[in-house]
Amino acid sequence: MRTSSRHTYTGDLVNLDQGLISRDIFTLQDIYDDEMERIFARSWLFIGHESQVPEPGDFILSRMAEESVIFNRDRHGKLHVFLNNCRHRGMRVCRYDKGNARKFMCPFHAWTFSDEGKLVGVPKLESGYHNELDRSQWGLIEARVASYYGYVFACWDEETPDFETYLGDLRFYFDDYCELPDGSHGDWQAFGGIFKWKMPCNWKFGAENFAGDYYHNPSHASVDAVVLSPAGVKGRHTYDAVTRERELYKLNICITPEGHTARGELFKDDYDYLPTYQEMAVVEDYFRECYAKRQEKLNKKARWFGHGGTIFPNVSYSNGVQSMGTWHPSGPHETVTWRIFLAPKAAPDEVKNVLRHYVIRYQGPSGLTEQDDMENWGSSHEGARGTIARRHDFHYGMGQGYEQKGWPVEWLGGDVYATEDVSEQNQRAYYARWAALMDNPPTQHRVRPTAAAAE
Repeated sequence: MRTSSRHTYTGDLVNLDQGLISRDIFTLQDIYDDEMERIFARSWLFIGHESQVPEPGDFILSRMAEESVIFNRDRHGKLHVFLNNCRHRGMRVCRYDKGNARKFMCPFHAWTFSDEGKLVGVPKLESGYHNELDRSQWGLIEARVASYYGYVFACWDEETPDFETYLGDLRFYFDDYCELPDGSHGDWQAFGGIFKWKMPCNWKFGAENFAGDYYHNPSHASVDAVVLSPAGVKGRHTYDAVTRERELYKLNICITPEGHTARGELFKDDYDYLPTYQEMAVVEDYFRECYAKRQEKLNKKARWFGHGGTIFPNVSYSNGVQSMGTWHPSGPHETVTWRIFLAPKAAPDEVKNVLRHYVIRYQGPSGLTEQDDMENWGSSHEGARGTIARRHDFHYGMGQGYEQKGWPVEWLGGDVYATEDVSEQNQRAYYARWAALMDNPPTQHRVRPTAAAAE
């Protein structure tokens, strides 16, 4: 395992006192190698949603950094995340994207594992191993698992704090994201499978963009000129009609020292419902009723309108259209993006259909907005690789020194900034956390104990 680097990250490659970041952090292989050990091996990473494995035996294949993992619900209903990797020679023990299985058998030498990760079958256990193989020590490698309102995260490192501690002050904003439209915490349901596509850029471009880059909106000018959202007006967001007509504060929230971010708007006063989903009366009625319940339940807290953010290091959550986008690293020069979309489980089918059609034209590889982003990030990455270009830092100094830190609302969490227009303090907070972890290499391998004794 690599435990040293020739780089100093804080103050050198990431100089936030001057608002400068070296382009090398997006392109150099040895920096990428450090990220695998220092960030991804010890952070909580998004795996999927419980609704993707609703029944005992259900599984999907997910991913943690570059590695395939099995996300399953065992026969007793317990959730697991296993490295999709046979302990004998490392071949994948599961090669299906999803299904229902009580056992996983490696096709190479037929070592077989239960849905609880135990090694339960070994060919030639008597004649080849002479019954000396301790199967209890060779189960599938298992990660720690946390389910937060149905959103499932996993972590390899035993020394990383529990997930709720890891979230820190982001809990208020992620709780808001997890709420149903009526302000309650109920069941969401993932639909349409997992959207997967590759982009020719470093994984951090997507993570930092969703962390708080309001500045890039000119690149979506063509999308904003058409009627993309179900609101029936020009624009790409369901909330555009509301935010255009109401007085509000635009807020950027940095969750330090964890490095998470949130963004959104705080309305100055309560406001009546405005038509938002005009494609079908039953859909509009559903959201109008949900809005009334939300106002009654949350009171003044209902004035917060979240747009999303990034949970460090590589998953971004989006409000307006409920989605989780994960920026999986695939070498320094490629990102494999996975995005899932969710709808309220109990909503009428008409609501789910409207949301499904909306996300197809909004996000994902077919979405007009995400296509703009892919072009932006791919070109930016190319611009970081040139011999001359990489001699010059990127500028992250927008708004530095002019942030209105602090907010007189006791229920908002984290370091809250009210911005007259836009700023890059969220990106600076994100990279401060990134640099701090990169300057702090793990001192030893931290291996989770193997699965319990074999059946």
